[in-house]
Amino acid sequence: MTDTPANAINKREAPSASRNAGPIGEELRKLLPENTNVLEIASGTGQHGAHFCRMRPDISWQYTDIDEQALSSQAAYAGENTQQLFTPIKLNIMEDKWWQDIENVDAIYCANMIHIAPWAAAIGLAKGAGKRLMAGEFVFLYGPFLEGRDSAPSNLAFDLSLKSRNPQWGVRNLDDVKHIFADNGLSFQRKLGMPRDNYLLVFKRTV
Repeated sequence: MTDTPANAINKREAPSASRNAGPIGEELRKLLPENTNVLEIASGTGQHGAHFCRMRPDISWQYTDIDEQALSSQAAYAGENTQQLFTPIKLNIMEDKWWQDIENVDAIYCANMIHIAPWAAAIGLAKGAGKRLMAGEFVFLYGPFLEGRDSAPSNLAFDLSLKSRNPQWGVRNLDDVKHIFADNGLSFQRKLGMPRDNYLLVFKRTV
């Protein structure tokens, strides 16, 4: 589909999403089961969903966000691939029972969100995933994480920078993240190294 003027205006690109879509997509291409319906939390510009759907024509992708400009950008991407990319939903995962009106979800994907949001957002994500997913289904969580003495210096510096901007933000401790997902029935499966000291974490609903 050719961009309409409205799409051209609303469609956004983030340099970081342009850089990391390829490495993340290569892993998701192998990990996502056939015909998976993916719910993306905090979809940002919408670049990830658009890129991953081009790599996997069998999957579908539900955009979400709380930011109006992000939602407009996502809608522009969705307009280019209406078979796979669904109209974005305004969603705040810190709201009580946010998952109740979400349908047809087989996996949840979230990138670069929990470190630029209150810790309550990570808790809300884990709780909603535990409530919404069935046994055997997956959560994919991308971003930087701290690992005690093994933390990358760049992530330690990034953590300080984030906290200086907002005390509720910060690069999250990997063990803390594993803990809140385990509390909601999602077991940690693997940690995949990504460029620039990021990781793709894989969790699986076990019960």
